Amino acid sequence: MTKYIVGLVALMAIAAGGWFFFQDRIDRAQVVVNLFTGEEQYENFNRMHELFPTGVMPASPSALDFDDGAPISLPPTYVFEGETKDTKAFLEETDTSAVLILKDGKVVFEDYYLTGGRDVTWLSMSVAKSFVSALIGIAVAEGHIKSITDPVTEYVPELQGSAYDGVSIKDVLQMSSGARWNEDYSDPNSDINRFGRIFAIGGSLNEFAATLTRELEPGTFNRYNSTDTQVLGMLLVATTDRSITDYMTEKLWRPMGAESVGYWLLDGDEMEMAFGGMNATARDYAKIGEMFRLGGKLNGKQIVPADWVRASVTPDAPHLQPGDDNPASDFGLGYGYQWWVLDGDEGEFSAIGVYNQMVYVNPAQGVVIVKLSANSAYGTTDDESSYREFETFELFREIVKSAK
Repeated sequence: MTKYIVGLVALMAIAAGGWFFFQDRIDRAQVVVNLFTGEEQYENFNRMHELFPTGVMPASPSALDFDDGAPISLPPTYVFEGETKDTKAFLEETDTSAVLILKDGKVVFEDYYLTGGRDVTWLSMSVAKSFVSALIGIAVAEGHIKSITDPVTEYVPELQGSAYDGVSIKDVLQMSSGARWNEDYSDPNSDINRFGRIFAIGGSLNEFAATLTRELEPGTFNRYNSTDTQVLGMLLVATTDRSITDYMTEKLWRPMGAESVGYWLLDGDEMEMAFGGMNATARDYAKIGEMFRLGGKLNGKQIVPADWVRASVTPDAPHLQPGDDNPASDFGLGYGYQWWVLDGDEGEFSAIGVYNQMVYVNPAQGVVIVKLSANSAYGTTDDESSYREFETFELFREIVKSAK
């Protein structure tokens, strides 16, 4: 009897060890599988760096602490599609964790909700894409990349034979690679959800990129494709011979005066989730908006080349122009180098991430707005009724009026 008890104890010990070994992957998988299902996420987006392996970007030794400006209040209402909407209700419905508003570089409004806080990092989702674009601009200026008219496979040969074979870096920057792609968050079999599952359970995001096939002629259609940004991450690593975390820490994070530690989520090969895996505080997200408002300057330095900033927020071809009636685009906003461009005469542009992460810039009025969120309804429908991105911009425009 004793040997059976010893054997049972041994089996229990092995099972317990296996549980501890796999628990981190189980926790990660649970987070990913519940995305776009209506499940609340505000208790996850503030701690993604605890659930996933990460690259760490230390705070800057010369941190930029924005000055305070004359405080404003949020407008109580705004108008969307001819209907007056309640601001407080909107913030609650979209599970808002942070709202930060800069006017001429000074903080005029800052508030946190749910699990947010000044020192709390939040998952970027696709806001990360705009940071990656800035890094590409720096790499070009430093000579690591000769020209964005070069084919990306000149630098990343492992993509030869894929959708990206011979595609220019510029077309990848402008989400015009021509790769076949389905970014339907509500479809469990979509490319973006397959991409996410690879990330959740371990594996290579780069290998996934090499599996995509071509559907359209590159440079003719603006199709939002998160793998395009992962390819830009591969390009950065190949040309700088450094990780994205390491290169960004030296060239962008510290120079812009990041006041908190930032994180990049990593895949099974320790490659950054370039398309959406950055984690930062609202104030540090605001710094890229303020830097681009100022033409690439911040914290007393020219960090991103001014010509790169201009090109990044300028749709320069018909398929990149804003408008719901653009037959060569799958979204109503214009597009630059991993930045969305709004229709209008004030030069507005924005980084946008799913679940309503936003870094919005209105250069004409000197305003930058950060909204971090965990909109649990996001992606549960295939229209604006759950996305609420265009509605967010109408609130922002009402805020801009308040900040004048």
